[in-house]
Amino acid sequence: MDKLLQVLEANARLTLEEIAAMVNESAEAVAKRIDDYKREGVLRGTRTLVDWDKVGGNGVQALIDVRVSPKKGHGFDEIAEAIALLDEVDGVQLMSGGYDLSVAISGASFQEVAWFVARRLSPMDDVLSTATHFVLRTYKKDGALFGTEHRDERQGVL
Repeated sequence: MDKLLQVLEANARLTLEEIAAMVNESAEAVAKRIDDYKREGVLRGTRTLVDWDKVGGNGVQALIDVRVSPKKGHGFDEIAEAIALLDEVDGVQLMSGGYDLSVAISGASFQEVAWFVARRLSPMDDVLSTATHFVLRTYKKDGALFGTEHRDERQGVL
């Protein structure tokens, strides 16, 4: 794997000089590679992970398993792209197993998510069935621990 991409994925807030030292390249070479990756569409933006539970919540998140009928010549791509274009959708992934797609969405309430599934997702051509799973608590996301404070391992268990 590309060490530069691994460093950027772990912490994109590092300075060019810090990244260059970590990948054993000059800052200029790193800057050029980053620009190339942006132009080629390899780098798709930067994100900050926020523990919304610590600041009053961020509505409701849900993962929706979707069974679809793939189209001849297009497979799952056409329906997956149509779902991905819906404003409410945070992510779409092709899955193995009992369902074909996993759709991540966010909403202000359980009712808003249910409305999305009933009125926007389920009626789409080629959607055969859905199963909605509401996120109750996030423990780890994108490699970062959530909702847990650092615990001193020297403390005894009560």
